Amino acid sequence: MKKALLVMAAMTTLPSLCAAQPGALDALLGENWYGVYMNGQKAGYSTSRVSRDDQGRVHVVEDAKFQVAMSGSRQDMRVFSERVYTADGALIEIISEVVDPAQVSRFHAMVSDGELLLESTVGGVVKETTLPAPNETVNDALHLGLWARGTPQVGDVINFSVFEPLYAQEVAGVSRVVGVEERVFNGVPTKVYHVRTAIDLMAIDSQSFVTETGLTLEDEVAGILTQRLEPEDIAKDVSYSNDVIVSNAALVETPVQDPRNRERLRLALRGPVNENHTFNDDRQRMANRGDHYEFLSRRADLDAFEPALLPVTEEGVIRHLKPTAFIQSDHPKLLEKAREIAGEEKNTLEISRRLCKWVHDNVRSSFSARLSNALEVLEHREGDCTEHSVLFIGLARAAGIPAREVAGLIYIGGAQPGFYFHQWAAVWVGRWVDVDPTFDQPAADATHVKLAEGDLYRQARIIPIIGNLKIEVLPDDGPDLFAEAAAAEAAAQPDEKGAGEPEPESAGADAPAAEKAGG
Repeated sequence: MKKALLVMAAMTTLPSLCAAQPGALDALLGENWYGVYMNGQKAGYSTSRVSRDDQGRVHVVEDAKFQVAMSGSRQDMRVFSERVYTADGALIEIISEVVDPAQVSRFHAMVSDGELLLESTVGGVVKETTLPAPNETVNDALHLGLWARGTPQVGDVINFSVFEPLYAQEVAGVSRVVGVEERVFNGVPTKVYHVRTAIDLMAIDSQSFVTETGLTLEDEVAGILTQRLEPEDIAKDVSYSNDVIVSNAALVETPVQDPRNRERLRLALRGPVNENHTFNDDRQRMANRGDHYEFLSRRADLDAFEPALLPVTEEGVIRHLKPTAFIQSDHPKLLEKAREIAGEEKNTLEISRRLCKWVHDNVRSSFSARLSNALEVLEHREGDCTEHSVLFIGLARAAGIPAREVAGLIYIGGAQPGFYFHQWAAVWVGRWVDVDPTFDQPAADATHVKLAEGDLYRQARIIPIIGNLKIEVLPDDGPDLFAEAAAAEAAAQPDEKGAGEPEPESAGADAPAAEKAGG
């Protein structure tokens, strides 16, 4: 869940204030303040500033500060972005920072001669990447204001793209006018456009309310995070006490018996679950029952297949060996630690077991709002499920085992039994196996509900679910979704046998580690 919240925070730094046309821009130079609300409660504030320097370049600054309460502890975060454009509107520079309780992650992009040079500093490691120059212009970055000043009609659509340094990619989106209404602003009835925006990769929507002069009065992301235009002193008045871990959990009336050891689990999931969250694989199946999704999981049998041996060369999975800014699997420290743990072993499943146990035994559990990276966790050896998972994935890749991030839910008992947002990992050891190093599980138990898989932005698909999911524990007897899927597959392909391990079927996070850490 932590990474999903970070993506929402990053979305508040996507510029949306004003027009790019010279006259319109000049009329809107200045600064505006916004209160930031999470699930209706004040969580922070942001400021948006547009200026022009003495060379005519346009500077768009977005600065958001949040206070996140996690397990009784308040932690501050800051997401900052400055975009610089030529007088003609061409993108020339982006400066971006994410500040969490442990570190500052910096991203600096410069555009020149048809290329973008991105310098990322994460966990003290500087990485340079050269990419094609993005298509983004100031018209894209400030598309809502420009559009609103042009008197759009209901149903009109506009496409845009902005380069996101955190993801090292240009992110495309589409905005649509879905309504026009009148709001009282500064005591005056004001025409306001209601605009819905969808950004690719995330499969989530945001909505904005923009005046005909191009000023954004309110932004809302997936019904969870809201920015409202406020005077500076009111925006800065933050009193946030809602614990994001408990408040966003799906508590249950019927406790799950023997959660860590049970063979199967059947659930009914009600809420904003859709095809973007349905993962069907060897461990779990989900079926749309109309008013809910039925979920059935089973404990993976690690003796049911022949593990792969190093080196892994299968084309479909080797992309999950690549290092990233946050999983520095090519760093000497991670390579050395992976070699130390794996030794001379070539069996990928055995190596995965060793890595899982080492991370569990050597990373102290604590709750944090950090933007985690594998190297920082290796050095400090502290954190929650996100830190456990990102270090495990970094070590697995360093050892030559394809690995990726998984986000979803896990059942936690105790005084408030329920399903809490959680993060774990998946490794390819001849087939994909879910691994949870937080609980020292080489095969994740049946209470893990996978809802997202992959990088930061793909994990953001769980944002609409946060705080809105209801779960009912169902009796064990019922339809065997695994048998149904096998029968359907056999009927569709009666004469074909699969030649390899498929990716999970899908269109498309933190739980208290009480059972490990005692709190």
